[in-house]
Amino acid sequence: MADMPSGESCTSPLELFNSIATQGELVRSLKAGNAPKDEIDSAVKMLLSLKMSYKAAMGEEYKAGCPPGNPTAGRNCDSDATKASEDFVDPWTVRTSSAKGIDYDKLIVQFGSSKIDKELINRIERATGQRPHRFLRRGIFFSHRDMNQILDAYENKKPFYLYTGRGPSSEAMHLGHLVPFIFTKWLQDVFNVPLVIQMSDDEKYLWKDLTLEQAYSYTVENAKDIIACGFDINKTFIFSDLEYMGQSPGFYRNVVKIQKHVTFNQVKGIFGFTDSDCIGKISFPAVQAAPSFSNSFPKIFRDRTDIQCLIPCAIDQDPYFRMTRDVAPRIGHPKPALLHSTFFPALQGAQTKMSASDPNSSIFLTDTAKQIKSKVNKHAFSGGRDTVEEHRQFGGNCEVDVSFMYLTFFLEDDDRLEQIRKDYTSGAMLTGELKKTLIDVLQPLIAEHQARRKAVTEETVKEFMTPRQLSFHFQ
Repeated sequence: MADMPSGESCTSPLELFNSIATQGELVRSLKAGNAPKDEIDSAVKMLLSLKMSYKAAMGEEYKAGCPPGNPTAGRNCDSDATKASEDFVDPWTVRTSSAKGIDYDKLIVQFGSSKIDKELINRIERATGQRPHRFLRRGIFFSHRDMNQILDAYENKKPFYLYTGRGPSSEAMHLGHLVPFIFTKWLQDVFNVPLVIQMSDDEKYLWKDLTLEQAYSYTVENAKDIIACGFDINKTFIFSDLEYMGQSPGFYRNVVKIQKHVTFNQVKGIFGFTDSDCIGKISFPAVQAAPSFSNSFPKIFRDRTDIQCLIPCAIDQDPYFRMTRDVAPRIGHPKPALLHSTFFPALQGAQTKMSASDPNSSIFLTDTAKQIKSKVNKHAFSGGRDTVEEHRQFGGNCEVDVSFMYLTFFLEDDDRLEQIRKDYTSGAMLTGELKKTLIDVLQPLIAEHQARRKAVTEETVKEFMTPRQLSFHFQ
């Protein structure tokens, strides 16, 4: 009997929509392969059941290629309206015409995730006994999938682990790359759980003009920056896909299982692959999905398949894990839970993500104090007025000012941040003063990171990247 998704396991209209598409593919493949009639009938019955569940949840019939949108905005799938949409997000492209950046409330509806609300933040605080991280307090991590399940497990002393990653496309990382690692470090500390960090050097080899040797060397250099964030070596395993895949049969077995349960049509629909893309790209999503399953790491979790993972990541990585969550129950694993962050804006504005290939789009972790000052003063998009007189009279716009946006990420003091917002909005603080405040925050932050990174030796990197048993409290 072929594996089939269960309609009861879907937790959002979008997941239900994806399950219908998957089941439709299964029915077509069974018919094309002249499968036994009872097997085809069973698959068709499941498909009809999923479509009935979708209609009950959405109030409309399932339409292929028409994922659920905002339930308050009408039920018709209008291709013209879709084309007119200003925001576009996938793992490789982030585009918006708004100087304020992506509309994340709309993105939550589009992706079918859940908003991180005050109630969830308060529950995290009660469970950990720690003040929520500023990224939670300020809505920088704004969306989730199944975080309440993780808290249920933690409160009942059941295990879970953290999984995040980095695609090493250059030797130097920038400030935006630090965001998921700063937050993951906090999660590791307050929950006291193990962490696996995937370095997807295979992905960068497939997508970029790199040799395998260059991709792996970037892994090692980026690992030093990640280690400098302060992760506990006794609870953290960093691995290169190029290296670990050949060392762990359990990891590769999970990759193959995932590949078997995702069709070419599905990955084309999810990731936009075309017939001219190399087959390595088409198969890669299974590699990013595999660390979501605990038995991919037998040195850490032995052969256990029941340990759920929590993935902190930017929202653009969600398509990988929507696919993963669809496959998980069909191969005997819990669905990974996720915490999604907003995008860290480029110096030139919030319309796009920063680029490691554009040195003026970002503050890099290798920048000197002088370079930081120059970049902020010359390139940070301002929400100020054209003249001092106009600024004093009308005030600045914090919603589009990049210096203020950066302070929301890196200034710890909530009261001071609010005072800056009031002063800049009222016109009491000028753009030059706001930029100086940011420079005063970033220069020591980068200098301290550089000092920690300098202390990371090749031997330390090797130790973090060696498959081994980790120490954690639920063993």
